[in-house]
Formats: sequence, C-alpha cells, structure tokens
Amino acid sequence: MKRGWLWWTAGAGVALAALALWWWPQATPVKLVAVGRGDVLVTLVNTRAGTIKSCQRAGLSLPGGGVVEQIAVKAGDRVARGDLLLTLWSEDIRADLSRARAQQALGKTQREERCSEATYYEREAQRLATLLAKNLTSRTLAEQAQNLAHTRRYICRASRQQERVDEALVAQVEARLAERRLQAPFAGVVAEVNSKLGEYMTPSPPGVAMPPVIDLIDDHCLYVSAPIDEVDAARLKVGQSARVLLDAMPGRDFAATVTRIAPYVKELEKQARTVEVEAALTALPTDVPLLIGYSADLEVEVTRATDELRMAASSRADDGSVLRLEGDKLVRVLPRWGVENWNWIEVAEGLAAGDQLAAQPGQIVGEGPFSAATEPVDE
Repeated sequence: MKRGWLWWTAGAGVALAALALWWWPQATPVKLVAVGRGDVLVTLVNTRAGTIKSCQRAGLSLPGGGVVEQIAVKAGDRVARGDLLLTLWSEDIRADLSRARAQQALGKTQREERCSEATYYEREAQRLATLLAKNLTSRTLAEQAQNLAHTRRYICRASRQQERVDEALVAQVEARLAERRLQAPFAGVVAEVNSKLGEYMTPSPPGVAMPPVIDLIDDHCLYVSAPIDEVDAARLKVGQSARVLLDAMPGRDFAATVTRIAPYVKELEKQARTVEVEAALTALPTDVPLLIGYSADLEVEVTRATDELRMAASSRADDGSVLRLEGDKLVRVLPRWGVENWNWIEVAEGLAAGDQLAAQPGQIVGEGPFSAATEPVDE
C-alpha cells in the first residue's frame, strides 16, 4: 500500500512538471548588437560619376602654317619643360635671320666708327676753343670745329638708334623662327601626336577649333572633378578632406582635398541640378598609374565624431526608438541622437556602452520573453 502511494506521488510530480513546462513560454532568440565607442563619419558623395583630370593639360599647336620638318616625340614620351616637340620648314626665315644679323653687325661697326669720329671732333673743338681764348686761332676756325663736332655727335646718336632698330629686326625674325618650333611649356607625358612628317600643317581659322598637333599632360598633378547635388552644396568647404574611389581599382581609395567649389549650379536636367566640385589627390600611388579620364567617385568628409558612443544604424526603428534587452524583456527606449551615416549613429544620451539592442527592431513580434541569439551580430 505504501509502495503504491509512492508510485502515485512520483507520477503526479512528473505530470505537474510536464504541465508547467508546456505552459511556461519559451524565450525567443533575438539578434543583438552592442552599443560601443568609435568614429562616426558624415560624408557627401557625387550624384554622377566624376572624372580624373590633370592640373595641366595643353593641346599644343603652332600659330602659323607650314610643312612639318621634324617630329621629335611620339605618344607616351616624357618631356621636360622647354624640350623640342616639333618643327616646321623654315629655311626662308633662317635666311632672313642671317641677313638681319649681318645688318646688325654692319650697323654696330658703323656706329663704333661714327661715334669714334664724334669723340675726335669734340676734342678738336675743345682744343680750338682753348686756343681762341688765348687769341691763338681765329673765331671762324673755332666755330667751324664746334659745328662739325655737333654734326658728328648727331650722326653718332643716329647710329645708336639705327643699331637698336637692327636689334629689334633680329628679335622679330628670331620670333618668327621660334613660331616654327613647338616646345613643351611644362614637363609631362605626350598623350597624342596629330601630325606626320612632311605634311602641311594648317593653322586654325579664327573661331574654329582644330585638333591640337600635340596633346601634353602633366600626370604628376591630378584631381577629381565630380558633380554634387545642389542640396548638399552649402555643406561643402574648400580644404575638406575627401577620398577618391575608382571603378578601375575596386577596394582601394585615395586621399584628396577639396580645392574648388563651382560658384554656380549646373542644370543638366530640371530634376538634376548639381555643383561641380574639384578635389586634388594628395598622394599618387606608386604601384599603379592613375590614368586621365578614369571614372571616379568623390566622398567628401563633412563631419566626424571621434571616439563617441555609437550604435549600428539598423538598430533604430522608424520612430527613432531602439529596443534594449533588459532581462528577458525588450524595452523601448528613445535616445537623443548625434551625427549619423548609413552605418553608424552617434548616441548623445539615453544609452550606455555595452547595452544590447535588437539588431532589427522592425522584425520583432510579440512581447517576449526574449534571449540573445546564439550567433550575436558584431558591432
């Protein structure tokens, strides 16, 4: 009888435990993220693709026409400032220059001779004037000597003026000859040569753009030109830090600094009004070349909160609140926010470091109880 009672008691206990287990609700696992410390960077990005450009790029041509006599470079060559790139046939101008220099040399000789004579006659006039003062010569001879000295002095001055004219003529012919020689205005790389040896090069008519003879690029100074939406233009300032991302080099970025903000809005379409922004690359890569014309994205740093409380942006609900795990409950909290971007939000107040928040508050169903998922989401 006693043994039966024990069996009955044990069975009742097991039944009660099973009933309690069935009735007590199970905790729902929830993915959580922790509030931590770090930087929150606010950036602006171009609306359409930007372009890598050179600080100096020149389409070079000569002002006059002529037959191409020499092409000293080819596409891809590096040149220094002043290097010869191309020359036109110019034997006629060289002949004019030889004649002008000969005329200049003759004029110099004549000037030296005439000025030497002027000096002699001036001394002679002074000698006769001294003798006249002592009544040792006639006044007529003294006056004739003085008049002759004046005449020779004027001839000397005229010779000096003619020598300046000869110098100007030589400089003029040298300038004409220089117009037949195309030289590099700055150091760079030759991008393109649009001429052939022996062909006649025609100068561009006024108001008509012609292809340049040589396209020269300074590839040691590069910048990005990119359009930024007009609504963000007021937040841009010259000197702001930026980074450049290239489609041709995924996974890499290059430091840059904003150097220019266009003073007007460009209206490509009614719904697409942008401001052109330029940012100079601060350090060019040494392992790969950056080609002029690469498409590029410009990300300008507007605000940076350094080492502040932050949380993942996905943890904030549409109404600005978060769900914080307290025991086995998710409690709705409405903190005060600081700066934010697509990934992070600065927490100004209302949360503490280490608080566990629901990673996706919009997906929470029910009132709990809740527990942390076995695979927590990293901060």
